[in-house]
Amino acid sequence: MVEVKNLNLYLKKKFILKDMSFAVENGRICGFVGGNGSGKTMLMKCISGLIPATEGEIIIDGLRIGRDVDFPEELGLMIETPEFVDYMSGYQNLKALAAYRNRIGKERIREVLTEVGLNPKMKRSVKKYSLGMRQRLGIAQAIMEEPKLLILDEPFNSLDDKGVMWLREWLLRYKAQGKSVLLSSHNKEDIRVLCDMVIHLKEGRIEDITQV
Repeated sequence: MVEVKNLNLYLKKKFILKDMSFAVENGRICGFVGGNGSGKTMLMKCISGLIPATEGEIIIDGLRIGRDVDFPEELGLMIETPEFVDYMSGYQNLKALAAYRNRIGKERIREVLTEVGLNPKMKRSVKKYSLGMRQRLGIAQAIMEEPKLLILDEPFNSLDDKGVMWLREWLLRYKAQGKSVLLSSHNKEDIRVLCDMVIHLKEGRIEDITQV
């Protein structure tokens, strides 16, 4: 599903990611671990096509990012703090996002909001959401089109214990369908429970790759 070959990223003549190579097969969950500034988020942005790599190749489902396609077609994405239109409700936000590709309708939007623990009939604007509610809405927008690949940057942040357990179980069911996940988490238990492989990053380099 994902293949990264000799990836380098330089910004303002400073290297951010250096000589990264790895592959993630279908039906696998790969965890990125490392301290702040290790390169986890920047790597995810490169793989998703948000930031073009300086050198190397990123191949997703057989297509080269930046050459064959600008962005992966079958990708659900949540990187850093999810951004929404504050004066709109969660349902209205997802409806507006879904209109870009027109793959899903109102019924699926209501279904996914319920799935993540939000009431699809709630009129409250996103501005009044708690951090946990915003995180659940971010997860909803990533999964609503049922993509083949998910990239999730710290998806467990701001979730309560019930939300963490739900998301872990959901991701394992998603993997069982033959789909793939790239995720980062500072919580070692998230990584232990979920991941088939773990990529350890330090200062923009791969320090170790562990197959579980």
